[in-house]
Amino acid sequence: MDQHAHLNILDTHVWLWLMEGDPRLADELVDALEHSASLGTLSVMTLSLWEVASLEAAGRIRFLVPVDTWLAEALETPGLNLLEIDASMAAESVRLPEDFDGDAVDRLLISAARTRNGVLYTADPAIIAYGERGWVNVHSVR
Repeated sequence: MDQHAHLNILDTHVWLWLMEGDPRLADELVDALEHSASLGTLSVMTLSLWEVASLEAAGRIRFLVPVDTWLAEALETPGLNLLEIDASMAAESVRLPEDFDGDAVDRLLISAARTRNGVLYTADPAIIAYGERGWVNVHSVR
């Protein structure tokens, strides 16, 4: 990994959109994320695997293949790293400044970006607003 490059962390929906070629992601952003992958700085968190499986089980998303097959294939994307929750992320997630009022997944995504000096790519308005207040480095994909 380029030590001068930021770690780019994808929120679960951004990862889904990227993998599925969703038009909500501008071509320029896709190019930038692919470049990040080529540098080894593109990451998705392990909790996003659970979130994708949960969304599929609830019928909120559908794949042409079983969800476990989709997950395995998506994780084979060249340059995509799987970021596991560590002790510093877990601790940070429960003591975020301004007591961020999001669910556990959002809190852990934010804490990963904060503890790893990363950039969180998201369309989540609450996370974007939190970033605008200076608490996390966010790249809005709205």
